[in-house]
Amino acid sequence: MHPDLKSVKSRRLPEHGLAEAVSLAAALPGLEVLGAEVVRLPRVQPGTLFGSGKVEELKATMNGLEIDLVLVDGPVTPVQQRNLEKEWGVKLLDRTGLILEIFADRARTREGVLQVELAALSYQRTRLVRAWTHLERQRGGFGFVGGPGETQIESDRRAIDDQVIRLKRQLDRVAKTRELHRASRRKVPFPLVALVGYTNAGKSTLFNHMTGAEVLAKDMLFATLDPTMRGVVLPSGRKVIASDTVGFISELPTQLVAAFRATLEEVLEADLILHVRDISHPETAEQAADVGDILTSLGVNKAVPMFEVWNKLDLVDTSQREALTVQAANRAGVFPVSALTGEGVAELLEAVSTAFEEEKSQAVLALSFSEGKRRSWLHDAGIVVDETQDDEGWRITVLWTERQQGRYREFN
Repeated sequence: MHPDLKSVKSRRLPEHGLAEAVSLAAALPGLEVLGAEVVRLPRVQPGTLFGSGKVEELKATMNGLEIDLVLVDGPVTPVQQRNLEKEWGVKLLDRTGLILEIFADRARTREGVLQVELAALSYQRTRLVRAWTHLERQRGGFGFVGGPGETQIESDRRAIDDQVIRLKRQLDRVAKTRELHRASRRKVPFPLVALVGYTNAGKSTLFNHMTGAEVLAKDMLFATLDPTMRGVVLPSGRKVIASDTVGFISELPTQLVAAFRATLEEVLEADLILHVRDISHPETAEQAADVGDILTSLGVNKAVPMFEVWNKLDLVDTSQREALTVQAANRAGVFPVSALTGEGVAELLEAVSTAFEEEKSQAVLALSFSEGKRRSWLHDAGIVVDETQDDEGWRITVLWTERQQGRYREFN
């Protein structure tokens, strides 16, 4: 269910929020959605979220459908969750809990798994409500003053805090390894093209079409949670690296941001960003605004060129398709495509190819025999025009762009 609190301003219509919540539920294996509704809230009840009448009404509905799990698309306090679970006799998950479950199911890399565990512990710690504890009584003493007495909730919190410390240490080690990998990637002479967009916009399908890779591409939210990188040969013959990333989503709980930041770091190093939009979605403009907000918060350099890819043309009716085509023709850097059928993808790749046709200059480099890796880098980049060898090493003439010069200077 999707609570609609009138006093809260949002870009979204509650009905579309509910549809997204249902898609979120469908993204978790083993869940069958038996019903969904928008619940209007004149005000939030501190103890039960909903008013007593609505609580009873929903209870009757759940009993009739024999429901085991209720999903509330919004924040639910620990007290509200405890009271509603007791009243309804079901397990309840709020938006954060559901997304955590999806992240846990999707994460593949070591860092992804650790970040999800860390986020889950942070969330779990906030759920430790006194009335929830399985041992409410003091284990020695009354607990009025300090001493050996300790409630189970305090013990649970301490155990969680210890586990958080362990996870953070592991993450530090993994992060150092990833930094080494990123440093290695910077030495790769090929530009990086990052695909970003709202979740379920069709990034992975486009990625597969561009690269021939078989990345998980399903019509469900958060189908990709870890970075996937593949080489692509553009029409001009130039090679680039394409990076598929996790889909963005509105109102992502703060403790979950780090859980997929690993994939977004690729965006920070991109030479070109492809913002993939589901142009058939009724709230495509709102989704695009959310993506823009997240990119800004990540600190993406505004100087990095960005193309808008209006995907899912195959789901748009003929008249709307013609209007979109006219709009795109009048805007620079906008490409209507269908990643599913391949329509428009060739034109997009041509534009990507052209974007990297920068002005080139010639230079002569003298390399010693100990600099074999530098020489290999130049040849791999396809920028060597001429090469001669003497007793001291190589004399190499190159034709390169400013970006390639910068990459070469960073090469250690």
